[in-house]
Amino acid sequence: MFAVYAAEPNPDDPLAALTVGERPDPVAPDGWVEVDVRAASLNMHDLWTLKGVGIKAERFPMILGCDGAGTLADGTEVVIHSVIGDPGWTGEETLDPKRTLLTELHQGTFADKVVVPARNVLPKPADLSFSEAACMGTAWLTAYRMLFVKSGLRPGQTMLVQGASGGVSTALIELGRAAGLRVWVTGRTEEKRALATELGAHAVFESGARLPEKVDGVFETVGKATWSHSMRALRPGGVIVVSGSTSGPDPSADLQRLFFLQLSVIGSTMGTRDELADLMSFCATAGIRPRIGSELPMADARAGFEAMQAGETAGKIVFTR
Repeated sequence: MFAVYAAEPNPDDPLAALTVGERPDPVAPDGWVEVDVRAASLNMHDLWTLKGVGIKAERFPMILGCDGAGTLADGTEVVIHSVIGDPGWTGEETLDPKRTLLTELHQGTFADKVVVPARNVLPKPADLSFSEAACMGTAWLTAYRMLFVKSGLRPGQTMLVQGASGGVSTALIELGRAAGLRVWVTGRTEEKRALATELGAHAVFESGARLPEKVDGVFETVGKATWSHSMRALRPGGVIVVSGSTSGPDPSADLQRLFFLQLSVIGSTMGTRDELADLMSFCATAGIRPRIGSELPMADARAGFEAMQAGETAGKIVFTR
């Protein structure tokens, strides 16, 4: 079958490991289902896989793609939940120590077909296109959990999103606006800030700019480059929710500010199957849709990877078949 895959890990030149070609058809074990992929969205996780981060060398070649949407053998339209848990785990799946994402242990969605556990497919809402549905499972689910499960923020409070144009950031803007929060956003360029405004941000600022007032919560996916600004932006008792560190994982902790102002730093990773279902219901109720920055045939995946690596995103990058 056709697939977009990482031939081997390449930490210095990840795109050199990106391969478009043929891979063996998947075989569904007992309790798993085969999904005919119609659309799949690109995530930073796919670049990390090309670098060999979070995946053992012996697992290559690895088909890329954490999430997607497609059809089952009987024609049922489905959305894929990409957190694969241990069958014996009974708790919340994001806390399962043996959990993996697609592309870490199991082959991913950038292919004609993918196999996943039966519980990892949810009915696709009729009002979402396959491309829109393909954005739900990673970026939008991550944003939903950060905002509604982890932050503790209430409608009417002020949230700051660091970074204006990535998949999680654009989801946070739309979700926060729909939920009645005051949404502030930072962006490196005028174009990225304009995108945030278009998506519903109440105010936009240059990266690192002094804000008019302190905020109740900050949403971090950038890491080292924005961490100091995030800490300074918080009111006493405020919260930072972190789900990524694309610019580096090792900023100064600024511990004196942390304890003196009684700030909270909360980690957040992906989300549960139930949260994915709730997210899609919320999108239908609120009338919001993922912002798709570009939509490419899967055969042209390299162009999408190049854009993501260069930071030239304006919403989600989606590959279609």
